Amino acid sequence: MPALALATTGGAAVDLSALAGLTVVYIYPKTGQPGVALPDNWDMIPGARGCTPQSCAFRDHYAELSELGVAHLFGLSTQNTDWQEEAVSRLHLPFALLSDADLALAEALNLPRFEAAGEVLLKRLTLILRDGVIRDVIYPIFPPDQNAEIVIARLKNGV
Repeated sequence: MPALALATTGGAAVDLSALAGLTVVYIYPKTGQPGVALPDNWDMIPGARGCTPQSCAFRDHYAELSELGVAHLFGLSTQNTDWQEEAVSRLHLPFALLSDADLALAEALNLPRFEAAGEVLLKRLTLILRDGVIRDVIYPIFPPDQNAEIVIARLKNGV
């Protein structure tokens, strides 16, 4: 992983390259907020829909992931931390979300992305890291609400 400081919803910065142990980072396009319209034709963009179910699945499997040795779990999008804080609170996430609003990580890793309503958004994928080194990439991810179960299966198989 590149050495980059990413803002978290906890108010700190995290450098994924410096984290010891097992880290899972699920990357998603955009979390919606109640009462705020999503971009036009959002449901027609392949892979765009499903960020909330994906986050909720990681929340629901948090204890099992921890038992499998995941020391650090994060969601990551290009949204700013103020927007992400609402999702953490509303969805009762026991982990922080990371912001790549300036696309530094996206550029460094050449992450797949798309544009919607003038925003650059990341395509859904998951990174499994060990001691700051990428050990596995899950891409594409469909359906999003099964992403956590796929990560669990990979971890059980020794990734």
